[in-house]
Amino acid sequence: MNAIEVHNLRKDFKAYSSRSGLKGAFRDLFTRNYKVVSAVNDISFTVKQGEMVGYIGENGAGKSTSIKMLTGILTPTSGTVTVNGMNPHKEREKFVSSIGVVFGQRSQLWWDIAVQESFQLLKKVYKVPDQQYKEHMDHVIETLEIAPLLDKPVRKLSLGQRMRCELAAALVHNPKLLFLDEPTIGLDVLVKLKIRQFLKEINEKYNTTILLTTHDLTDIEALCERVVMLDEGQIIYDGALQNLKTEWGEQKEIVFQFIDQPAIEGLNTLTAELGAQWHLDEKDMSFSALIEADDNKISELIGLVVSAYKVRDMKIKETTTEEIIRNIYEQGVVDIKPAQRETVKA
Repeated sequence: MNAIEVHNLRKDFKAYSSRSGLKGAFRDLFTRNYKVVSAVNDISFTVKQGEMVGYIGENGAGKSTSIKMLTGILTPTSGTVTVNGMNPHKEREKFVSSIGVVFGQRSQLWWDIAVQESFQLLKKVYKVPDQQYKEHMDHVIETLEIAPLLDKPVRKLSLGQRMRCELAAALVHNPKLLFLDEPTIGLDVLVKLKIRQFLKEINEKYNTTILLTTHDLTDIEALCERVVMLDEGQIIYDGALQNLKTEWGEQKEIVFQFIDQPAIEGLNTLTAELGAQWHLDEKDMSFSALIEADDNKISELIGLVVSAYKVRDMKIKETTTEEIIRNIYEQGVVDIKPAQRETVKA
């Protein structure tokens, strides 16, 4: 069963421009010049119930606009959206009871009242039975370790404390689907780890579907096996995160530390036929070779270097997800058809 079904979804906005001069300003009072800008351009994808999907892209790629259409905040210009078997724009009251939303920069808690009073208000809004609320929220409060915060006004909470309470508030009605927009922004490492672990638990316990939008790719790597990547309002990749690494992790970095420091020119000459690119990190006096991710070439390079120089230490570094995604955007990837879901085209 699919939690989200999106077909040819599009959202256009009118961008108005002002004429120059006093005469232009006067004309603008009666007629305006504008052009139509597509924030989301005919995207299609599905998310199965219980999936945890990373929804990523640069600023202006169309992530927030599409999320707002999925949650019913914006009405699409064209295309269809079905979330939890409902149209988000036509079945509002029933629909909002089936989703939870956490926006890193916005709060759904009341600023001047105690956290638990906000929870009680949300309980009334969503018409959650007392017994169901107690059983579910006792688990949420214990897991997120927010019991000491329940009697505090939201305005007195730190950012990390508030975000844990925001997450708990989004789960008061135990929704089938959770939209998370930058849920760990500005948080320290320990709080991030706590939130990630909690999200894994609710996904396993309740089969909660999670659509995660973030610029912190460590969140994606920790939680999601699948990513949907947007650029200029279009989907440029939809598939397994591991496949993304396989397809685009084209190079590896081999880092050497030598007993006797060699000349970098000598290293370049030694490995010229392998196409390795060397550079020196003067801070820790290590030499790094960037080479094609080919096992035979890597083995040959290591053999050449070890036979020619005395090596103190060596390590092989994988290309990071952040580097891979940056390379994809820089090289201008085109849209992917559904049948090509597991590959990226340049």
